[in-house]
Amino acid sequence: MGRMEILAAAAVILAAGCTVAAWIFYRQKKNMYQALSRMMDDLLEDRVVTLTDLKEGEVSALAGKAKRLSEKLQSEIGQATQEKEQVKSLISNMSHQLKTPLTNIMMYEEILSSDGAAGTKLSKEDQKKFLAKMRAQSEKVDWILNSLFKMVRLEQNVIVFEAGPNLIRKTILDAVNLIYEKAQRKQIEIETEYFPDCSLFHNPRWTTEVFANLLENAVKYTPEGGKITIGMQRFEMYTEIRIRDTGIGIEQKEQTEIFKRFYRSRGVENQEGSGIGLYLSKLILEKEKGYMNVASRKGMGSCFSVFLQNSQE
Repeated sequence: MGRMEILAAAAVILAAGCTVAAWIFYRQKKNMYQALSRMMDDLLEDRVVTLTDLKEGEVSALAGKAKRLSEKLQSEIGQATQEKEQVKSLISNMSHQLKTPLTNIMMYEEILSSDGAAGTKLSKEDQKKFLAKMRAQSEKVDWILNSLFKMVRLEQNVIVFEAGPNLIRKTILDAVNLIYEKAQRKQIEIETEYFPDCSLFHNPRWTTEVFANLLENAVKYTPEGGKITIGMQRFEMYTEIRIRDTGIGIEQKEQTEIFKRFYRSRGVENQEGSGIGLYLSKLILEKEKGYMNVASRKGMGSCFSVFLQNSQE
């Protein structure tokens, strides 16, 4: 074969190779564009992005980023939906909590404003009684609104309070003073077991609210002539403050439910309450890196335990 024939054959082979290479390149690019198009469609249609099986580094990396972007968008959409449901639930529960006291206030106001009409006349004593009831319901509305605002601000981390080493005895006594009069009216004895004062990691003002909520519940659900006992036990990392009562107790199946927002036990639905206090107390303790639990038997009383970190002295 002459030199010219060899060169011609080589040219034909080269041309064929270039044609094949161009075809392969075209197919790869076409597959890449199709894969990218599918990923964009997945994102636009709010579908889960499927990773491409192409091996090219840049395309594979792009596919991974598209998948992460899709997952992030899905997460944010889910969070927004959850927050929307929480707001709806909060508004519904607020309306439910405020309905009864506001209805009572309107009723008492109507009774007082109609005094003397149709030949009826309230005595001074009755007027004072209805005014006292109106005041009590107004205070309840104020307490519910304040508790709701605290709850929402704690949930959203709007409230940031300083917790540090503080003596616990004064915090407990401040809480007892807040509910002592209510306990006296029901002739409920409050006994404080002896314990040495100690420094625990907490915010006195907020933790006083925790103990006041627990003590108020103990007074509310303990029959007249009952007893509330406050005790303490030290452990290596935490100190337990116990509030034990001789009240109606809590069923086993409800002992985890009572710490949820707005939960009311079926056995006390007809008694005054909002279902906010225990949930709010749990939020406060979480901010202090503490926690709370309950041990109870139906008809045998309850024991709520608050655990606060020991201060590093």
